[in-house]
Amino acid sequence: MVDQYTIATLGSHSALQILKGAKDEGFKTLAICLKGKERPYQFFGLADKIILINSYQEFPKIDQKLASGKIILIPHASLITYLGYEKVEKLKMKYFGNKKILRWESDRKLEGKWLKRAGLKLPMIFADYKQIDRTVIVKFYGARGGKGYFLAKSPTDFKEKIKPHKETKFIIQEYIIGVPIYAHYFYSSLNQKLEIMGFDKRYESNVDSLGRISARDQMVLPMVDPSYVICGNIPLVIRESFLPQIIIMGESVVAVSKKIAPPGLFGPFCLEMVITPQEEIYVFEISARIVAGTNHYVNGSPYTQLSYLEPMSTGRRIAREIKVALRTKKLDKILG
Repeated sequence: MVDQYTIATLGSHSALQILKGAKDEGFKTLAICLKGKERPYQFFGLADKIILINSYQEFPKIDQKLASGKIILIPHASLITYLGYEKVEKLKMKYFGNKKILRWESDRKLEGKWLKRAGLKLPMIFADYKQIDRTVIVKFYGARGGKGYFLAKSPTDFKEKIKPHKETKFIIQEYIIGVPIYAHYFYSSLNQKLEIMGFDKRYESNVDSLGRISARDQMVLPMVDPSYVICGNIPLVIRESFLPQIIIMGESVVAVSKKIAPPGLFGPFCLEMVITPQEEIYVFEISARIVAGTNHYVNGSPYTQLSYLEPMSTGRRIAREIKVALRTKKLDKILG
């Protein structure tokens, strides 16, 4: 039965591990790519079929053609960023996950309400830039990979730095000093269990490269504003004493999601957090789908090795969930 189905995804972000995981579980695979972006999926031989499009605006047309087939679409950040959650909600293809949760992830204010209801500690949010009385980070809506984010230390600083940005939807968030850590989870709607898939930190340009320059040398350089564009991800093993709290945080987020967007959050998700020197954990964002920080773990992470006797990436865990749903005739429970 599994080999009658195709797992499809947009050729970007975490598509390589999604396609690899699908093949490991016996599925056919499909990559939908912008023309000129198909080379990786040909190079690694992970896509049984590649459909090329000229722009992301053509994706709904592809959706109409594929909607009647045994094809299951796996979402990731690029799909949501390039189409927007409203268009993703309207897709007709079989879709792994709960589309209703995307609105809560994409709207910064709704996201904050969700996380607060889950009892998580959040950085302060400033409703008006005139209230800025400490260092803040300004973030724009959507999954942008950190593009455009900037720090500001006063209302005057904010007014100057916001000028180049035409986006009108942003959030002014207290900047918490600490270690940024991204916790990868998977929640199964079939067995109602939470799993920890791994952890990572991001390698960002140019904020990380600035950190390698001594204060003395920075003083003689032309002024360079830090940028938070993500260039890569670095795997982490977190201190074990933090795990109890991190497990509870994941469980709380899932529990609240069932109330705000039934049937709730399932599949992969990520809590993006900062751990302070006082060992407080602040959560500043949730990604309600697979994140690129899982890409290290195509052969499994130290945490999936504790739970599985075989290599288990997040991409493969998605495919495994779909396989189990097919075998138990519960496919409707994992499609949104």
